[in-house]
Amino acid sequence: MKFDIKEEDLIIKPYKQSGPIYVREQKGRYQRIRRVMSWALMIAFIALPWISYQGQQAVLLDVAQQQFRIFSITFFPQDFMILAWLFMAGAFALFFVTNWLGRVWCGYMCPQTVWMLLFTWVEHRIEGTRNQRIKLDKQSWGFSKVMKKAAKHAAWLGIAFFTATTFMSYFIPAKELYSQLLAFTWGGLTSFWVFLFALCTYGNAGWLREKMCIYMCPYSRFQSVMFDKDTLIVSYDSERGETRGPRKRKVAREELALGDCVDCKLCVEVCPAGIDIRNGLQYECINCGLCIDACDQTMDKFNYPRGLISYTSERQQGGGKTSILRLKLLGYAAMTVLVFMVMAWWLSSRTPLEVYVSRDRGELSRTDYRGWVENPYRISVVNKTQQQQAYQISIAGLEGAKLAVHGGLSLAPGEQKEIPVTVSIDGYELAKKVSTLTFVVEQASDPSTQQRKETRFYK
Repeated sequence: MKFDIKEEDLIIKPYKQSGPIYVREQKGRYQRIRRVMSWALMIAFIALPWISYQGQQAVLLDVAQQQFRIFSITFFPQDFMILAWLFMAGAFALFFVTNWLGRVWCGYMCPQTVWMLLFTWVEHRIEGTRNQRIKLDKQSWGFSKVMKKAAKHAAWLGIAFFTATTFMSYFIPAKELYSQLLAFTWGGLTSFWVFLFALCTYGNAGWLREKMCIYMCPYSRFQSVMFDKDTLIVSYDSERGETRGPRKRKVAREELALGDCVDCKLCVEVCPAGIDIRNGLQYECINCGLCIDACDQTMDKFNYPRGLISYTSERQQGGGKTSILRLKLLGYAAMTVLVFMVMAWWLSSRTPLEVYVSRDRGELSRTDYRGWVENPYRISVVNKTQQQQAYQISIAGLEGAKLAVHGGLSLAPGEQKEIPVTVSIDGYELAKKVSTLTFVVEQASDPSTQQRKETRFYK
């Protein structure tokens, strides 16, 4: 027996080579929800760097100065524990939402989806409807095609450049960044990052599109682990829809022995990922609901009830009832609340003052002509507030000791200053070779804001 196997059939292809996806523009309830959320997210992204608080940019991640200002709070590298808690809270919140509502993050709030649909909207306005875009791509190159393609890519590049510049305004003061842009005085580093982010936005949202979600996003690979029989997903009711087939509107489906699906394929044409939801649950599905809007529109035209494609769960499809009170979902919710509570406690107990104590490297201790033992130290103080502050230093735990501070302790917002100090005590009052000493640094205007650092005093 011989098998006719071609050489190209033995090549393993890393991804589907089905050509570009021409997404049909769709109106409907879920499309309105997504557009409202997309506009809200984009406006917040653009406007946030322009919000001022106490005369400063409210949100500024100043990498050069290692200061991250968020309204009234300034974070320093020492505070990066909050970043770990923030990632944990975000992870558990994402697990909770995914177990409850499926991949709604991907469909409604993911920046890749928001910008991808924005680029698709621009493409639709310049090149026309889905069928017109397909026809345009099949045409030979001429003046009209060149102009439309050039206009589309120019618009994409403009949006990408504006997006990248806005993103950089979170790291460089917005007024400074845009004034330098208008004056053409950007430095090489700023220009590099802006053009890199612009290129990434242009490539991801304009060219890669669904490939980012299908092949590159790790979330699409492990999100199914969080699904259960009660997770709400976009699903096709095969019992009601099959056997599918085209028909005229005035002909009753009972006469044709067909299901409600008229096989119009609109659910495929509006899908940003280019999948057919009628083939069952697929990891490429981003739960955007566009296929639901398209199917409901078709059902209305044929006077069929809506819901052939809908947000439902596996249990509901089997005739059961989905309950929110289930162990996995409640567990994710509890962990999310717990981590946010820990974050709130950490922020409320955080002292806007950082103190480090180190010994003078020159000598461990010395004895003066009176027999007093002296220990030199260096105290580093960080003002983590957004106002000018004065600080006072005192000592505790070593009776009879005297403190000499060599320099002032008035610090600007975010400033770090190192002050040399000397602690001295009569050597006859020291019973041990090594004693315990505590430095107390407190804010002059608010003594309750203080840091206590324990160190050693050597005879």
